[in-house]
Amino acid sequence: MISSLAATGSPSVFRRDPDSNTLRLSRRKTFISLLRNCKHISQVPSIHAKIIRTFHEQDAFVVFEFIRVCSILGSIDYAYDVFRYVSNPNVYLYTAMIDAFVSSGRSADGVSLYHRMIQNSVLPDNYVITSVLKACDLKECREIHAQVLKLGFGSSRSVGLKLMEIYGKSGELVDAKKVFDEMPVRDQVAATVMINYYSECGYIKEALELFQDVKIKDKVCWTAMIDGLVRNKEMNKALELFREMQMENVSTNEFTAVCVLSACSDLGALELGRWVHSFVENQKMEVFKGMRDKDVISYNTMISGLAMHGASFEAIKEFREMVNRGFRPNQVTLVALLNACSHGGLLDIGLEVFNSMWRVFSVEPQIEHYGCIVDLLGRVGRLEEAYRFIENMPMEPDHIMLGALLSACKIHGNMKLGEKIAKRLLASENPDSGTYVLLSNIYASSGKWKESTEVRESMRESGIGKEPGCSTIEVNNKIHEFLVGDIKHPHKEAIYQRLQELNRILRFKDNEPEIIADLL
Repeated sequence: MISSLAATGSPSVFRRDPDSNTLRLSRRKTFISLLRNCKHISQVPSIHAKIIRTFHEQDAFVVFEFIRVCSILGSIDYAYDVFRYVSNPNVYLYTAMIDAFVSSGRSADGVSLYHRMIQNSVLPDNYVITSVLKACDLKECREIHAQVLKLGFGSSRSVGLKLMEIYGKSGELVDAKKVFDEMPVRDQVAATVMINYYSECGYIKEALELFQDVKIKDKVCWTAMIDGLVRNKEMNKALELFREMQMENVSTNEFTAVCVLSACSDLGALELGRWVHSFVENQKMEVFKGMRDKDVISYNTMISGLAMHGASFEAIKEFREMVNRGFRPNQVTLVALLNACSHGGLLDIGLEVFNSMWRVFSVEPQIEHYGCIVDLLGRVGRLEEAYRFIENMPMEPDHIMLGALLSACKIHGNMKLGEKIAKRLLASENPDSGTYVLLSNIYASSGKWKESTEVRESMRESGIGKEPGCSTIEVNNKIHEFLVGDIKHPHKEAIYQRLQELNRILRFKDNEPEIIADLL
């Protein structure tokens, strides 16, 4: 293309421009403006011809804009054709061309051009190094990292952050931390990057230690640490850190609130969740209802949280808003919605949702969706219908589904069906302690003490131990967890003393202190 534009009669590209400097600057400005106004690559060649005729094909400013525009319009080869005709490209033109290659997905060409730049003795700067690092795999990154140190760019903040990113994404945390430690100024941005990669790789202890070492933390740094704790299932620590954040008077953004609400949802910390939501509303932050960039994931999180706390109608309302805004629900969405129907006992709506999964949303029901319907039927006491539903499923029920129906049989006093389900569970390859306990309790609640005892004895003979029960309670926005038989709790003496008092009260009232006895 270049050769055709410089066809017969065109002066040499190396000929000195006879125009005055003022005219040259004026034409440069005109060409740059013309290039910027191009909407399609077909508009570029005519401008290029004028550039050649007026000896501006060697003008670094014009060529820079030419490369940039061609890259935007998707003609990287044309951009490179122009670049190759520049006799001595400077570092800025190399940067533009390398960035064009990298942005278009031609990473190998970008790295190759960088090495040619070095061979041509053009000294790189921070920008071109950062640009080429975007195209590097781990091996190439190490090579350029060594070169960076040799050339004296090791103290560059932008280069250091990009190296940390590559090492962090590759799981090379030792190298990432080494780059961080060698940075002359380890600010909160660099620390936040390192905390994020520690958290992603499960090194939450190291992330916390680094977080504590950061002297000045902004809300992004705080949020990164809270998010890391949530992702690593350290929900209590996440909430504790959020409280500390409030005590430090650090402003909260929508991302912080989403992380905290996720922790509240997981722990069942309803009061703290309400407070966070109220705090969000008071601060006029756009979380959930006012979120600017809602997506399927944010809707799923909200519907799941509402369902978990029994806010069934609110969950359904959010689902309808989601559909009305054009978002297509997925399997996770519909599990959350069916859970909301189950928690609220909304049988008709639940069945309507289930029956419309494939017909309306093209989502094939999985065992989780079937399980929600079984749970819903069990909650409203339609036990026989639930069992028939299981029998007609296209897959075998799992122990969770059967266990839910067994529990419903105990609640509604259907011993016959409960016994049938329990025996089916016990005949499976790996019966769990919960099945034995539920069947024993069903017999006990019906006054069949002999059968109840036999089930317990069978459980012991099978070598199956009852898993220790666990309960949590939220007091003053803090979650307390209790395990049956726990001797490691810092306040165990006071707890057991209180249990003894409750046991005496129950005995005095002629109640069966079964739960307290189990705890002791």
